[in-house]
Formats: sequence, C-alpha cells, structure tokens
Amino acid sequence: MTEMTSPQTAHSAEYDTVQYDQLDSEPLSVTIVTAVATFCNEEVTELEPLHYTVNTDALERLFEPRANGVRSEGALIFEYNDCLITVRADGEIRIESA
Repeated sequence: MTEMTSPQTAHSAEYDTVQYDQLDSEPLSVTIVTAVATFCNEEVTELEPLHYTVNTDALERLFEPRANGVRSEGALIFEYNDCLITVRADGEIRIESA
C-alpha cells in the first residue's frame, strides 16, 4: 500500500502483508479491498465487491474484539480477485497471487 501509517504494510514480489488494527474505525473489509487493489495495481472501484466472495458482516464479526479483548487466535483463508487472502486474528492480512 502506498505510504499509509495505518495499516502498516510489507511487500515482496510474491505477496503483500498488511497489519490491521482491530481497534481502528476502518472496517476490515475496506482494509482487505484496499490491500488487494494495491497488490494488483488496480483501483478499488475496478474490483468486484468483496461481499460477492465472502460474507463481509460475518468477516467483521469473526475478527472484531471480544468482551475480554482482541482475538489472539484463528485465521480465515479465501480467494478474491485472483488472490489468496489470509486474515489472521493478530491483524495480519496476507495477499498473494492465487
């Protein structure tokens, strides 16, 4: 991603990683779509809506903080826009070519 302070990113030729802050006001789904657009060198508006691939309400609930704090375990892997997306409970989002 380009010069964003939050979420933080790392990039290699094979994959991108984005660090999502569960306490941030930006929805997880927005972070994922933005990261995929950057990885694919496309505009966000050129991508198919994420909710065609995954239930975005369930995605948000799965990784939202619980009453006793943020989640520390678990992951979800799915394909979106010819990319393999891995979302981990610690906030790491990995995008790689599918």
